[in-house]
Amino acid sequence: MKARLIKRFEEQIAVLDRELTHELPKEIQRARELGDLRENAEYSAAKERQRLVESRVSMLRTRVAAIQLLNMDKIPTDRVAFGSRVTVLEHGKQQVTFEFVMPEDADPDKGFVSVASPIGRAFVGKEEGDDISVKTPAGIRRFEIVTLLTIHDLE
Repeated sequence: MKARLIKRFEEQIAVLDRELTHELPKEIQRARELGDLRENAEYSAAKERQRLVESRVSMLRTRVAAIQLLNMDKIPTDRVAFGSRVTVLEHGKQQVTFEFVMPEDADPDKGFVSVASPIGRAFVGKEEGDDISVKTPAGIRRFEIVTLLTIHDLE
């Protein structure tokens, strides 16, 4: 899991680095050629994108460094925690799989749930077979943990 997370972040960094070193400089140069930079929307947009990409790369590199230093001994081997993947049955619905990640990495559409979210906080510390109720803006959601794989199982 640790290696998988690092790989995922490094892949994102590579894509963003390519944009920073190849695509954005070309965009900025094209925009410069349009003339007055003070009223040049294309130039402003390209420079803003450059700052955004640089910021994202910096955050991803910080995240990789933090994951590399992660003390695996402090993460439970039998309960939901950071890095766990759980298959749950939402009462009245179908099975779904969640992977518990840091808030910056959350992407509910892909099943990446922040450990700091209401669902994440409700699941942390729970075991396979546990029933969980989560108060959400849409109302109470009820889940049963069908399978649990911790970060240790996924290594």
